Amino acid sequence: MKAFQVDIKTPDGEMDCFVCHPEGEALPAVLFFMDVPGIREELREMCRYIAEQGYVVILPDLYYRDGEVRFDLSKGEEELQRMFAQGSKLTVDMITRDTQGMVEYCRASDFITDKIGCVGYCMSGQFVVAAAGSYPDDIKAAASLYGVRIVTDKPDSPHLLADQIQAELYLGFADHDPFVEDFVIPTLTEALDNAKVTYTIETHPGTEHGFCFKQRPAYHEEAAELVWQRMFELYERNLT
Repeated sequence: MKAFQVDIKTPDGEMDCFVCHPEGEALPAVLFFMDVPGIREELREMCRYIAEQGYVVILPDLYYRDGEVRFDLSKGEEELQRMFAQGSKLTVDMITRDTQGMVEYCRASDFITDKIGCVGYCMSGQFVVAAAGSYPDDIKAAASLYGVRIVTDKPDSPHLLADQIQAELYLGFADHDPFVEDFVIPTLTEALDNAKVTYTIETHPGTEHGFCFKQRPAYHEEAAELVWQRMFELYERNLT
């Protein structure tokens, strides 16, 4: 397994990214959009696991505009609030520009094929849906896990891009999630149906927000393993 850091140019600067992939032939790319706690070894381990299935995985530090931002959640409530404040700085437009940089990097890299998938957790659910709508010629598959703010009343709400999406989507939600309002799934379903998007929406019984992360109290092994299966089937259908 080859792994390295690279600064990918975006319209806003240079974004530090972790990249990993098996050695050998060119492979499809998977863009891994982080959750609000940001870059940590747990995410790199997940990236390596995806890469082992036959992909080039790119993990961008979406907080790069503020330098190297890291959190120690063992410090308690004050650190938690700092984390949420940091995450709230990010907008759909900002991350769409960051995605442009990653798409251009993939196009220019001879070890990456012409097919790109993506996955986003938590705050990045909105970003992967927006990415699929903004770069339909490049992004062929997108997975969102307990994604937040996919449907809002703002003009940049990602669900409004449904008619531009060509990718197949997988949207996995937690059974109990205070960060996803009751109107989100019905509104999103209607938008995707009207746009004739190929998609799966799945609510995982007995789960809470964060259930895919092994180091979280909410980790739910059965649901997390099922999500991996769904994700890899999605990529197999659309990227290979």
